[in-house]
Amino acid sequence: MNFIQTRGVDTNKSESVTFSQAILSPIASFGGLYVPERLPDLGEAFLNKHKNSSYKVLAKDMLDTFEIDIDSSVIDEALNLYDKFDDASNPVPVVKVKENLYVSELYHGPTRAFKDMALQPFGVVLSSIAQRLNENYLILAATSGDTGPAALETFKNRANVKVACLYPNGGTSDVQRLQMVTEDAQNLKVIGINGVFDDAQNALKHLLASESFKQALHEKETKLSAANSVNFGRIIFQIIYHIHSYLELVRQNAITMGEKVYLNVPSGNFGNALGGYYAWKMGLPVEKIIISSNENNVLTRLIRDGKYDLRNCEVIGTTSPAMDILKSSNVERVLFDLFGETRTKELMKDLEEKNIYELTSDELIKLQECFDADWCSGNEGKKYIKKTFEEDNYLMDPHTATCMKSYETRCKSEIKSIIYSTAEWTKFSPVIANALTGEVDTQDIVALESISKVAKLEIPAMIKGLFHKNIVQKTIIEKEKIEEEILKFL
Repeated sequence: MNFIQTRGVDTNKSESVTFSQAILSPIASFGGLYVPERLPDLGEAFLNKHKNSSYKVLAKDMLDTFEIDIDSSVIDEALNLYDKFDDASNPVPVVKVKENLYVSELYHGPTRAFKDMALQPFGVVLSSIAQRLNENYLILAATSGDTGPAALETFKNRANVKVACLYPNGGTSDVQRLQMVTEDAQNLKVIGINGVFDDAQNALKHLLASESFKQALHEKETKLSAANSVNFGRIIFQIIYHIHSYLELVRQNAITMGEKVYLNVPSGNFGNALGGYYAWKMGLPVEKIIISSNENNVLTRLIRDGKYDLRNCEVIGTTSPAMDILKSSNVERVLFDLFGETRTKELMKDLEEKNIYELTSDELIKLQECFDADWCSGNEGKKYIKKTFEEDNYLMDPHTATCMKSYETRCKSEIKSIIYSTAEWTKFSPVIANALTGEVDTQDIVALESISKVAKLEIPAMIKGLFHKNIVQKTIIEKEKIEEEILKFL
């Protein structure tokens, strides 16, 4: 299967590219993104075939439907990394929390966040392509806290690959920061910037599109790619766990095959939600996708009012920092699927030039047929954390907690809901400790021990060990110095 472009084709790029080409060079014409030329139609036959399949068997068959140009042995090697998750037989547990409410736990990988689900196999695939072509690649990653650790983990010491990871200084949890700054592999560079995630993501997109930067890399015999969800190599692996989660409900006799469910997704850059949208378009029985946001609620306003309005907006620092994002890149892929390349290019141009775009009434109706949304404040989220722990004996992180509000406000009670839990409690322990015990201004290590005692949960060794590792990555710069710093690293 080939991949086409969300904003049409300029004179410098091919009309369509292979999967390998799309993930090696993920920015398309006019700054757009690559999408599959068509989505495979899985249907109920596919779901029935995999009613009792393991995660890896399901994943391999789903990937095969895209007919991607990656050797089967490489795919097997990539998927085998799920064997290193907490439970090799079930890397994504789906847990019943309330009547008609289930949580799909996506955080049982090495960095304790959902980004491992896509980035663990993605690292194998990209490195193998680079080796096959005998080319060297610089992988850019911009992170609000979870992509960075997962990208560094998957690419460390891999052949033909170097990684430059940008994060907002002071904009992540201590655990997330330590996961990045203690990485000591020679092919990794972590750069803190004095700014917010959108600054990091804008810099990444600028460099991916910059001919002068690419020329500078060319002189160093290096090509350029990205680990963020602008890269479809990330998205393709995110489709799988939505299908798996649905089948888990069937296996648990919570639903019958073909019964529709809500997919309730805490949303920042929209890649997780996009994976659910594609799964739905491919045949997964979905009632609607619920988008849950924090105080940076541009997505709620888009889905309810049809306006993506960033005028006079600044990123608000919240208790769910991985969602502290204003420009959600993957919304563009939904716009393309619903409205086509001409309209998508027009809307994205308006956003870039005017900081706003507005859907027509008919376009908004089409969007609302697929999505609903609500947002949850930090204080509300902490109340949901405490209430769910006390009433249901279930501990969730502040991103997952945003879904509890939209579950109450946007979901019909008779339809089963799957909430996607994107991070383990260990990643945001001060917020959770405050929610459970009222303690404030607690350092992560103290909060972890407090929660461990209250909830009778063991702190994973890979988290506890972070506080005893040396800080290796010490670079913190102004955002204007990013390109210079990356070239210095190379």
